Amino acid sequence: MNVFKVAALQMRSGTDPDANARAFETMVREAAGLGARYVQSPEMTGGLVRDRETLRSILKNQSEDIIAETASKLAAELGIFIHVGSTAIALDDGKVANRAFLFASDGTLVTTYDKIHMFDVDLDNGESWRESATYQPGQRAVVAMLDEARIGLGVCYDLRFPQLFRVQALAGAHILTVPAAFTRQTGEAHWHVLLRARAIENGAFVIAAAQGGRHEDGRETYGHSMIIDPWGRIVAEADHDEPSIVIAEIDTEASAAARRKVPNLKNAREFVLDEIVPLASPRSAAL
Repeated sequence: MNVFKVAALQMRSGTDPDANARAFETMVREAAGLGARYVQSPEMTGGLVRDRETLRSILKNQSEDIIAETASKLAAELGIFIHVGSTAIALDDGKVANRAFLFASDGTLVTTYDKIHMFDVDLDNGESWRESATYQPGQRAVVAMLDEARIGLGVCYDLRFPQLFRVQALAGAHILTVPAAFTRQTGEAHWHVLLRARAIENGAFVIAAAQGGRHEDGRETYGHSMIIDPWGRIVAEADHDEPSIVIAEIDTEASAAARRKVPNLKNAREFVLDEIVPLASPRSAAL
């Protein structure tokens, strides 16, 4: 599968997992009808729920999660790869995983990925986020196979940590993924430039399905789901925050071609950071 269509679903997930699963199913079926062989949904497909107690009241473990169950069923029925960008999964220790799922075209689970980097920030507009208070960070990077194509998994805030995607590119990933629920403020400032940078510096396609608009829990997300080629060009984008499907045909040979033109993955060298010695003050130099 070197040349194939991919789709990114732009959603506006609410607080009801069942309703979100229905919206997800409708969009997956539409994307498959448009010829997509790989479909990616955004971060927290199953629900954007800011209140911790409300979140815990709707949480399920992996075997009972409705989004994972729906994705597996649809992958087998439609014969496509389905990448659940992430959803909240209850862990045995009382913590929560922000977990991505990748299902093969026969419905089997290929792999999971737990978001590594926690969004613990205080923004200028008064927004404050402490993901680490609820979520257990992941500890493993993941590269999986889509037939002949290799795909690296990431989630949202991972985008700001280029070392994750460099490890995946060095492992042969042709496609990097960043399903997200970027805030409007950070999205307007950095979403486009960071996604394009990850594509350029790794010579890889980037697929980023996003949440968009004002959600039931009061937050606003930026939207602008997009697909970027290995030269950093945006080949498809939802230029808004409304629910929609972004679709494009990709050729993984374009990744190999970009890496031949600019072989920075091969040209990287080991180095050491030298000690930074402060300049002597004029008085001490005179002594």
